[in-house]
Amino acid sequence: MSFRRGVVRQSKFRHVFAQAWKAEHCLDDVRVSRVTWDGPLCAVNPKFIAVIIEAGGGGTFLVVPIGKSGRIDQSCPTVCGHAAPVLDIQWCPHDDNIIASASEDCTVKVWQIPDGGLTSPMTDPIVTLEGHSKRVGILAWHPCAFNILLTAGCDNVVFVWNVGTGELVYQLADAHPDLIYSVSWNKDGSAVCTVCKDKALRIIDPRRGAVLKVREKVHDGTRPMRAVFLADGKILTTGFSRMSERQLALWDAKDLSEPMAVQEMDTSNGVLLPFYDPDTNMVYLCGKGDCTIRYFEVTDESPYVHFLSLYSSKEPQRGAGFLCKRGVDVNKCEIARFYKLHERKVEPISMTVPRKSDLFQGDLYPDTAGLEPALLADEWIAGQDAAPLLVSLSGGYAAPPSKHRDTLRSKPKLSSQDSGAGGAATAATAVAAPTPTPISAAKEVEEETPQPRATARETDGNTERPRREDEMLSELLAEMKALRAVVLAQNQRIELLERQLTRIEDGDV
Repeated sequence: MSFRRGVVRQSKFRHVFAQAWKAEHCLDDVRVSRVTWDGPLCAVNPKFIAVIIEAGGGGTFLVVPIGKSGRIDQSCPTVCGHAAPVLDIQWCPHDDNIIASASEDCTVKVWQIPDGGLTSPMTDPIVTLEGHSKRVGILAWHPCAFNILLTAGCDNVVFVWNVGTGELVYQLADAHPDLIYSVSWNKDGSAVCTVCKDKALRIIDPRRGAVLKVREKVHDGTRPMRAVFLADGKILTTGFSRMSERQLALWDAKDLSEPMAVQEMDTSNGVLLPFYDPDTNMVYLCGKGDCTIRYFEVTDESPYVHFLSLYSSKEPQRGAGFLCKRGVDVNKCEIARFYKLHERKVEPISMTVPRKSDLFQGDLYPDTAGLEPALLADEWIAGQDAAPLLVSLSGGYAAPPSKHRDTLRSKPKLSSQDSGAGGAATAATAVAAPTPTPISAAKEVEEETPQPRATARETDGNTERPRREDEMLSELLAEMKALRAVVLAQNQRIELLERQLTRIEDGDV
């Protein structure tokens, strides 16, 4: 009699272990929101931690520097500009000081957090996006295009905004017959996947307003589902079976007829929130109300989704924030970090690969998405796509200066010439044409082009005249550049419409 030894799958992430930070490094006395919404309630980037908290008479979230620890005083300043509870918050992937918030008051607001954190309560956003008729619970920044933000509300409508101008550029009003549970962009931002209360998974091209593919009954259960696009174009979904067992499924976006893999985990009411790391192709599942975090590796080898391990603790989680790869400690082989929300505490949890060497582990840290956007908003609106611009983590990440970083330093100046709209609210009531207006195109060029300035304080009469001439020259140059931008944008728009007309005539649409 002979025994055949089983082949162990080789993976550098097979021994990843999770470890909670010591109590002195946690945030204490944080009154985490009790809102009945299945969202993470927390957003983290390499600079700040943001947590939706309980507040009377409006919606409030806390923002503190990521290095802060200890007790949060009740007088600590917060972002408190919403008239109803906040449901979702998301940091901009291209500016670590910009955060968007969605609320039950039917608005989305965009805020600029000063370096070092808040010193006084913040009530005035830099942009307010109005257009949803019911509460807004989903936010998703475009992964590659600067200032493009997707929002979805309980009115079953998806909006895509140009935050830099406050304009609504696309609206998907008829794609979903019921409540939208989640929205996720693909790697280059050319499509989104959504899951809805009708149990269907949809792949949508937001610029064309077209539903590319639909898969009915992704999960048979009636509880909320989630879906996330993976780096290779596959889609991972979480949901419930008919017997209320929690499930994880992997789908090929090119063929949604059958799942590539399905795993059943346990019976629990908590919605599984998936957090995906495109650099390691690992997926972390946090169940609301659970005491565990499961993590899996997705590969091209059957059974495609491989269970790695499970982190377990005594306290259930109310939500969780997932730190992007730019913020992890590469010197300790930390490949991921969560910020677990307790009832009154925020606890960091590090995911680490055990290595003996102190040198930079290049196999654990491939180049990752940096702050610099691959496209401007107008370029994406005109039909361009591009993969994220990658940066190396060797030696730790340092953010480079960005020529785009100042676009949101002031409120957008929307003129009455803007298609008859007087501001962001009017732009949201009727869908703007998917092309930048002359005002918005001029604004982006003005912000992108540095203007000549006087280098010394000139007060006497001899210098006043040259300074006025310089200002007039600067204004003329800015107007010329703005007109050139308008012409280019309209040319792109004409080319896009001609291509669409050709497809219609050929019967492709």
